[in-house]
Amino acid sequence: VLALIAFICIETIMECSPCEGLYFFEFVSCSALVVTGVLLLMFSLNLHTRIPQINWNLTDLVNTGLSTFFFFIASVVLAALNHKTGAEIAAVIFGFLAMAVYAVNTYLAIKKWRMNSRQQSSRQTSDYIRARTESREVDHRPDIQRLDA
Repeated sequence: VLALIAFICIETIMECSPCEGLYFFEFVSCSALVVTGVLLLMFSLNLHTRIPQINWNLTDLVNTGLSTFFFFIASVVLAALNHKTGAEIAAVIFGFLAMAVYAVNTYLAIKKWRMNSRQQSSRQTSDYIRARTESREVDHRPDIQRLDA
């Protein structure tokens, strides 16, 4: 929602002289909004379960991490290059708020990713131990006779 508000604020600006910061902020806010919206839709409708080949926890972590980073850079650049109009100041404020929310989400995604990787490694270890135990069990077959006897 904050990315959408920041995008709307930046779209209301009619003129700019150094427009690079404005265009970069516009690109970051629109990209974050679209990618996060698609991921939110996929998670909400459980569509991510149909594609198990993708590590969705890592995908969410990368999305939130990159969004945090790019919102920070775009907000700093826009804050340095703006003309102190109301829309630019509002866009900078909402950019920093969006960055903060993405940062919290990145922290939570890291915790979730670490927890799942620990569970997966313990599951692999237990599978390995079970396979080794089963391979050591000897299947005695009385119907097989030794040829050298």
